[in-house]
Amino acid sequence: MRVRSGRTVRDLRRENRTAVLQRLYFDGPLSRFSLGPVTGLSSGSVSNVVAELVADGLVEEAGSVDSAGGRPRTLLRIRQDSACMIGVDIGETRVRVELFDLALTELARTEKPLTVNGPLRESRYDVAVVVAHVRDGIEEVVRQAGVEPEQLLGVGVGVPGIVARTPEDGAVVHGQTICWDAVPLERLLRASVPLPQSVPYFIDNGAKTLGQAEMWFGAGRGASSAVVVLFGSGVGACVVSDDLRSARAVEWGHLKVRVRGRRCRCGAQGCLEAYAGAEALLERWREAGGLPPADADEETALTALLASAYPPGPGAEVDRTALAVLEETAEYLGAGFADLINLFQPERILVGGWAGLQLGTRFLDSVRDYATLYALSHPASHVSVELGALGPDAVTVGAAILPLADFFDQGGRREPPRIEEATPAWQTSLRERAAQ
Repeated sequence: MRVRSGRTVRDLRRENRTAVLQRLYFDGPLSRFSLGPVTGLSSGSVSNVVAELVADGLVEEAGSVDSAGGRPRTLLRIRQDSACMIGVDIGETRVRVELFDLALTELARTEKPLTVNGPLRESRYDVAVVVAHVRDGIEEVVRQAGVEPEQLLGVGVGVPGIVARTPEDGAVVHGQTICWDAVPLERLLRASVPLPQSVPYFIDNGAKTLGQAEMWFGAGRGASSAVVVLFGSGVGACVVSDDLRSARAVEWGHLKVRVRGRRCRCGAQGCLEAYAGAEALLERWREAGGLPPADADEETALTALLASAYPPGPGAEVDRTALAVLEETAEYLGAGFADLINLFQPERILVGGWAGLQLGTRFLDSVRDYATLYALSHPASHVSVELGALGPDAVTVGAAILPLADFFDQGGRREPPRIEEATPAWQTSLRERAAQ
């Protein structure tokens, strides 16, 4: 049966279930009486939907509250143990896998370092090695938490690079900086990971999953527009605004900040990433005469750089070389932020990623000053620049949100994966979710 708008009764029922689930998820526990005004549904519709969700094991009672002169009202909440999701961060130094319950409480985690096993840096990102790390990580967290694969809403994966989709392979990753050329990652994971074929995969750019997490639960919540930037070995960004149907990952790190400048990992010259990414930052320190710890990984070396430039304790000697490199980096970042401000005029710019959180605590004020100096005055006066609130695990959390968002879009139904879709169902407006 179809209604006049062209939607079927099934569509309306799914939308009603979605509305109730989202309100209980973000604002619960709530009573049936309270759900009516916040969802726009009639009391009869609320009662019917709640009865379905309770019968499906997705919603449970959570005590009661007094009403004005009547019987106490029963509170309802999402049953957080009714399902779980896996979030995977394929980073540039490690693969992190986490298992979450429906309330995004971490149930299990594991990390697999990505190391250089030969003379070429691209050996770190060998596709077979990465897929094996993801497979082993998923097996480990499922075993640690003791969950059944049938409880999984899906596996969300954040990757460095551009993600396209094809009917044959699902998600295909174009990661130029890690030497991935049209890697059919979804097909490879389905062939390798011992999960039922009914478990869907949601693969997207890591900056976008970071943005998704910060907009739902972090420093972006309530903002009408934001740019969430990710600093790791490289640099990326996610743009969320009223003008976009969904958040969009942008290759901000490959914006040009100097003509015929330093060679970037992508092969071009003068990219912001060639000056501000952690890998390039450490190279510039070394070229200037600095002494990064021998055989240290990037995170340890960056910590050493910051300690040299900003030594702890009064009277400690400052490494002027390290300080000069960081001050120059702050100016490059400020110029890059100014471009984001001029292009998108966001309400907020949020800084995340393991390197961004380390660097931001030291020189974010300086970056703000340069951004204000280089940006147009009107949009610059209406933007705040802040650190993200969710810490270094935000990409993994955001990846786990991908199957959760799809679950909501389906009204709490577990639908089989639809690889042939060019636009996944979960790609509805992050801004709308953040404001709810």
